[in-house]
Amino acid sequence: MAVKKAPATTAAPAAAAPAARKVTALKDKYTKTQILNEIAENTGLTRKEVNAVLEELGIVIERHIKKRAVGEFTLPGLLKIKTIKKPAQKARKNVPNPFRPGETMDVAAKPATTRLKVLPLKKLKDMTL
Repeated sequence: MAVKKAPATTAAPAAAAPAARKVTALKDKYTKTQILNEIAENTGLTRKEVNAVLEELGIVIERHIKKRAVGEFTLPGLLKIKTIKKPAQKARKNVPNPFRPGETMDVAAKPATTRLKVLPLKKLKDMTL
């Protein structure tokens, strides 16, 4: 005789969708300690746990954007961090000087570099309205 399992119960719909919270504007920018305290207070986590989460987020971002990595990290809804590879530029001689018409100048060589670009996503843009 086989025993049937009862179907798993799902969480209440109110718990699935957090209630809309009133967000107030701040007059002064927070320090790291104030940010950690605020998040800990609002989430019910300890300050140590919040600090560990932020440190781990930093490590995950680093693993995405470091050399020979994917080169892009997205924090859903908030921002996208991209690396842009700029190729090396050769030295050039007798280039017209844009600041003194009629004169020429020499431009030094530049090595290849990797630039970082942080792009705001829709939710972050909507916060400024």
